[in-house]
Amino acid sequence: MLASRRTDIVLLLVAVVWGSSYLAAKTATGSTPVLTVLFLRYGISAIALLLFVRSVNRRELKVGGLLGLSQAAVLVLETYGVTHTSAANAGLIISLTLVLTPLMDRRRMPPRFFLAAGICIVAVGLLMSGNGLHAPGIGDLLMLAAAVVRAAHVALVGRLATDLRPLQVTTVQTVVGTALFAGPAVGHLPTDAGVATWLQLVYLALFCSVFAFLAQTWAVQRTSASRASLLLGTEPVWAVAIGIVLADERLTVPAAIGAVLMLTGTTWGQSIERTHRIRSGPVVVDDGGTSGGVDALRGARAGAGGPERGGARPDLGAAAPAARRPAGASRSTGADGRARRGPVGSRGSASYGEQHADPRAPAAPDPG
Repeated sequence: MLASRRTDIVLLLVAVVWGSSYLAAKTATGSTPVLTVLFLRYGISAIALLLFVRSVNRRELKVGGLLGLSQAAVLVLETYGVTHTSAANAGLIISLTLVLTPLMDRRRMPPRFFLAAGICIVAVGLLMSGNGLHAPGIGDLLMLAAAVVRAAHVALVGRLATDLRPLQVTTVQTVVGTALFAGPAVGHLPTDAGVATWLQLVYLALFCSVFAFLAQTWAVQRTSASRASLLLGTEPVWAVAIGIVLADERLTVPAAIGAVLMLTGTTWGQSIERTHRIRSGPVVVDDGGTSGGVDALRGARAGAGGPERGGARPDLGAAAPAARRPAGASRSTGADGRARRGPVGSRGSASYGEQHADPRAPAAPDPG
């Protein structure tokens, strides 16, 4: 019982950290250019993750490099977006990824799923309306674009990274991101930045990316996928709460209704997708601890972790010979080298705790 509660607390803490990443990114970009923030976030994350990685094979380099490019696109849109909208709106709109991912994956879904997606679309309209109907702000539009690109990124992860070690792929993604943003950032490094700015950057890199990825990996191996999905799915709630409490943000009546509809639509859509997948009875292939379902917003938060999560599955086992096994079970290798079965999950998929490959992340975390 005590162990179960400890696992729940860790997963809830990951959701809180991810939810706080939007406000942290918004504050950091107030004194430092966006691309410089991304460079430092990626760079600090890469240095920390390299401490845990001893080897990377050729396929992990190739896939990690490709996913690093798509993840960088997500993070650019998210970080620019959050600078032009509220942290609360950013956290809510980006959660559209939950219902967009199954669609990007081109899977047939029940009619009810599209009703849930429709509720989310109405919610986005209300969130963008503010005090009344008007042209949507650039920040909200960028967050909407980020949700679409992130869903595509997650679907790509599901197709390419299901049999790869997530920690290695995540590390490659962070290195790629660091290289991509090094050029634009080199002339704008915050040499005179205050302690507060550096603390925000370190928080984004080490807590929203590295800690969240490793903590999630540890926790999802000790609980059910559904429970992990439920707890990690509270991220938008924390984004709103933190924005209101710490940044004095205010939700208008239309925006508040939109927030409720968004949480309702994404939760309902996630539940429909999960039930549909279970009833379809997919066969999961034993890939050494990297497969765990049909979907995944994986580790997206681990690399440059933050608003974006998506990357390879969060379990750390090495690839093993394929073998059929019941859906919902995965094989992973523990620190002692012995194989074990357990649920896997990661943020970013249609159901955070049940995915085929995701944190905001590099294999990936998102910058929030």
